[in-house]
Amino acid sequence: MVARGFSLIALWAVLALGTLVLGLVTSWLDRKVTARVQARIGPPWYQPVADILKLLGKETLVPEGAGRAVFLTAPIMGIAGMTLAAALLGRAIISPEAGFIGDVVVLVYLLIIPALAMILGASAAGNPFSSVGASREMKLILGYELPYLIVVVMVIMKAGFDFRMGAIIASQVQNGWNLWSVSGILGFIVLLMSAQAKLGLVPFDIPEADQELMGGVITEYSGSPLALIRITKTLLMAVMPLFIVVLLMGGIRMTATGIVWGLLKYLAVVVLIVLVRNTNPRVRIDQALRFFWGPVTMLAAVGFIFALKGW
Repeated sequence: MVARGFSLIALWAVLALGTLVLGLVTSWLDRKVTARVQARIGPPWYQPVADILKLLGKETLVPEGAGRAVFLTAPIMGIAGMTLAAALLGRAIISPEAGFIGDVVVLVYLLIIPALAMILGASAAGNPFSSVGASREMKLILGYELPYLIVVVMVIMKAGFDFRMGAIIASQVQNGWNLWSVSGILGFIVLLMSAQAKLGLVPFDIPEADQELMGGVITEYSGSPLALIRITKTLLMAVMPLFIVVLLMGGIRMTATGIVWGLLKYLAVVVLIVLVRNTNPRVRIDQALRFFWGPVTMLAAVGFIFALKGW
């Protein structure tokens, strides 16, 4: 039993590490494409790793008046949640039959931990820019979580109300991708917009907004805590597209052809995320809320109704 427990922990560690590597590559591609769009050369392939190593070697400064315990614990909470999310999603992709009932619900909860951790850390920083960033992060969560959850429930319903990611993948293997339906297309648009907000990318990078808030939620972070935040965002950069692939695009089959095809699906989602980032200006927080509570929630609701009718 002990040996089995150690082997399971080792497997989850390998899955989380593999997701981190995928996230680093994705982060570099995002920065490279963004640079090319702006007529710049862009960073070398190792730049994301170099940035993290550089931060790990710098001094950690805690501002006067900050709640030290919460301020320093928040980045650990964020990376812990994302590590578990990466391992859980990775195992569901590699061994769909090994999942447990409700693993998709657990993953949804884990994916919100980084944002909640940033709210706690920024609120404890004692900096007005951090406080404004935390306020914006809270409002943004309230905006995108509703349509995002509607689509997740819709996908669960399509899988026969089976709350396992393995069952969602198996349902698509048998009946075709969820994306190949009217409800699936609407759900894809909603998830793409929600992923953009969860990743904190333009046009929804409102909580950080360097030009307005000097970094917002991360203004006072430096050294190792800031490195942990960067690693958390890197993991999220890989997990969100993979989650979309699992929910709507049939997951990834563990064969040579299946892995190549799965990577192409993953890259397609990443390309769309990068395109949205580079073709839109930052919106205000009130505009973001109106967007998510209005058109995006309506799209999710219409998609859910279409799914009820089998469309």
